[in-house]
Amino acid sequence: MALYCQLQIKFMSLIAIISDIHGNLPALKTVLDDIKKRNIEEIYCLGDLVDFAPWTNEVIQLIRDSAIPCIMGNHDERIAFDEEIIPVSKHSPEETYARTTAINITKYVITEENKQYLSQLPAEFRLTFEYGGSAKTVLLVHASTNSNDEYIYESHDQDLVRQMLDDNNADVLIMGHTHKSYIKTIHKSGHPDKLAINAGSVGRSREGEPLACYLILNPDSQGIHPQIIKLDYPIEETVEAIRKSKIPDFYADFLLLQG
Repeated sequence: MALYCQLQIKFMSLIAIISDIHGNLPALKTVLDDIKKRNIEEIYCLGDLVDFAPWTNEVIQLIRDSAIPCIMGNHDERIAFDEEIIPVSKHSPEETYARTTAINITKYVITEENKQYLSQLPAEFRLTFEYGGSAKTVLLVHASTNSNDEYIYESHDQDLVRQMLDDNNADVLIMGHTHKSYIKTIHKSGHPDKLAINAGSVGRSREGEPLACYLILNPDSQGIHPQIIKLDYPIEETVEAIRKSKIPDFYADFLLLQG
């Protein structure tokens, strides 16, 4: 069972949030290099370290070596506990076969140490920013507050998103899972009140661009200001590595088609 984690933040500094790396080491390195250049020291990961690109153990090791707090994504959970692979209705037969094959490869290559690491990841982080006698709570989850598999797109019903925030006493909800980034203001009585944010995907964007995506939070005395960052990375290196591995070429083609 996943754990829950409360983190108290009492200072105003830039924070980077990454998500959905999916074994894509070149993309992860590019993002971490960019974060370092911006002198951002606080980094959090929303999970899905594994599957679809061939650097499962290397990605996990880099996250561990970098001491980046990480949430358990749905792919991490499946690998950690050797869960059954359930087909996704929206996938074509080709993608269903490729997905099953790629996940089974991850199950085979992952080290026991890294599998154990995945099994101990928490389900959420709560960050509290205190300033001027008030506080804002930022809730970090992989998919939603309801499920590790629920897709919350930008078009999701605003009242349902607000309910998630209210039920969890949060002012900002930050998610991954969909591989589509956005920043959405949640209104109350016609006025901006809270935020729902998707950090996008580092390693397998679904935004029609072959870019690595992550989120920066800039808290100050006026509030919490989000910025989505998208970066070029050596996608050819990832594509070539997939083609040379036993992972289906479907995922190499997928990355190329984003361009």
